[in-house]
Amino acid sequence: MNILISSAGRRVSLVRAFQKELKKIYPNAKVFASDANPILSGACQIADGFFKVPFVTHPDYFDVLIKECKSRDIGLLIPTIDTELLPLAENRSLLEKNDIKPIVASTDFVGKCRDKRQIHTFFEAHNVEVAKEFTKENYTLPLFIKPIDGSRSVDTYLIREQNELTDYHFKNDKLMFLEYLDHDIYDEFTCDLYYGKDHKLKCVVPRKRIEVRDGEVYKALTVNNLLVDYIKKNLATVDGAVGCLTAQFFVHNTEDKVRAIEINPRFGGGYPLSYLSGANFPKWILEEYVQDKQIDEKFDCWESDLLMIRYDDEILVHGYKG
Repeated sequence: MNILISSAGRRVSLVRAFQKELKKIYPNAKVFASDANPILSGACQIADGFFKVPFVTHPDYFDVLIKECKSRDIGLLIPTIDTELLPLAENRSLLEKNDIKPIVASTDFVGKCRDKRQIHTFFEAHNVEVAKEFTKENYTLPLFIKPIDGSRSVDTYLIREQNELTDYHFKNDKLMFLEYLDHDIYDEFTCDLYYGKDHKLKCVVPRKRIEVRDGEVYKALTVNNLLVDYIKKNLATVDGAVGCLTAQFFVHNTEDKVRAIEINPRFGGGYPLSYLSGANFPKWILEEYVQDKQIDEKFDCWESDLLMIRYDDEILVHGYKG
């Protein structure tokens, strides 16, 4: 069975991880990548092959995706960006009828994750505290503003003074006014969670965010802290959750105080650190969805205090004509 990493973009490390794990089981199998502009995608250049697809909002997207997958014997699809999750979940039956398994959460759970207010309600139902949301008539400065359906830190604002607020902030119904969690008081963590086919939590890897560029972590540290037991206790089972979920939390520096921010039900850009620490999600996905094996809990499989420092590298494409 060949694999597709969709909307691959810059996910070079993720493609390489799946290549490594897939070829251990099936030496002749391939990891393909797709993108709206694959020639300019580093991950597509590193993959065993690639193909172009329209944007996921285009009416021909699924016709093209299925045709290209069937021509390459692709049976497993790994999504990587937020905007493709709901369409993939909604078209799961169509894909599976064509022998393509999308590793994506249920439509209901993806919908909750795509709406920041709904995911706050989800957290509260699981006894997980969240940052307080203010009304636009009654708020406390400083405050943090972000869109209900945003991603990659787009359209976010830290407001410290009243004169920094504009009509745009008040009139845009998608913008939420939230309690500001000060980085001098709280440490920010992105946690890689693995959920099995049974929707039960199998692994938690907290990654402390040290430096972020364009919404993606560039320096991070694995930390075996209170978040592991906290998440095991409160999010042990999540209906509809499968595969890799990326969840953000803030942890107080001196108190056992946790605030949940959001969940993205997909591989995050910083997952390679968790993989290199020993949390082998690609292997587990292959075992569950290709080999039909059951995954046991693996909370102690990864190395704590592992620092990742990223840098820019080059990929050369010969003969490119534009």
